[in-house]
Amino acid sequence: MITVFSGGTGTPKLLQGLKEIVDPSELTIIVNTLENNYFSGIYVSADVDTVLYTMADMINDEFWYGVKGDTFITHERLKELGCPELLRIGDIDRATKIQKTQLMEKYNLSKAIEIQATNMGIKSKIIPMSDEQSDIKIITDMGELEFHDFLIKHQSEPEVLDIKFSNVSPAEGVIDAIKNSDAVIIGPSNPITSISPILSLDGVKDALNETYVVAVSPIIGSDSVSGPASKFMKALNIDVSSIGVASLYEDFLDNIVIDDKDIDKKQQLKQIVNKVTITNTIMNNLGVKKNLAQTIIDSIP
Repeated sequence: MITVFSGGTGTPKLLQGLKEIVDPSELTIIVNTLENNYFSGIYVSADVDTVLYTMADMINDEFWYGVKGDTFITHERLKELGCPELLRIGDIDRATKIQKTQLMEKYNLSKAIEIQATNMGIKSKIIPMSDEQSDIKIITDMGELEFHDFLIKHQSEPEVLDIKFSNVSPAEGVIDAIKNSDAVIIGPSNPITSISPILSLDGVKDALNETYVVAVSPIIGSDSVSGPASKFMKALNIDVSSIGVASLYEDFLDNIVIDDKDIDKKQQLKQIVNKVTITNTIMNNLGVKKNLAQTIIDSIP
């Protein structure tokens, strides 16, 4: 049994390869929920839905958000009516979000996701990090911004001074999934806003110390492969490198996977973590995703 920590777009790319080489029923995916919120009257859990669509082979893998081949009739009509949306939500994607919103009138988020995953034919277990509503604020030179305002409205351009997020309790099953795993894979998601919120949950770090943990660095050289991870790491005075990523996970990390281009960092990383695995981590096609997934699996004792 393998548990994967996921958020954003980096880890779903890895999941696309991982589910090709591992029986999907042997995968449990714990997903960041820090950015979940209501938009246009519906509950949006973007990171969760990206995992759902990835595991159901529906993901729009051009943007790693939404459903491939989706239409945007409702989104465009809302704009025409003078009610533009911050998020560009497709019609099929919106149906998923409407159902989740309705389900959550009766069930918690975990159960709503379980129902949707079953309906999509997904064999993996997908667990939100928490069933509680959480919040994240990006403190910038423009003031305090909501995460999606920073990311979409302001295109991640403001200077980041700090990141604050609320404390929530882990969803049922999170700690047991970690403890009962043969290994935990921390995917190449933003270490600050996607992975750290999961790590901050009560009991998670203790559970990680009881299993084998391998992390894939989302940083190559001195920049993130995608997204504002490097900007966030800088704001928190964390070295923007695979070394900085390893230092964040140092307390429980057994193995870090870095890109070929970072081979010069191997010796320094060995002072932080016992094992350093070097391979191509730029997942620009399915072949690379499968090779990276296989390399990770092969590195687990």
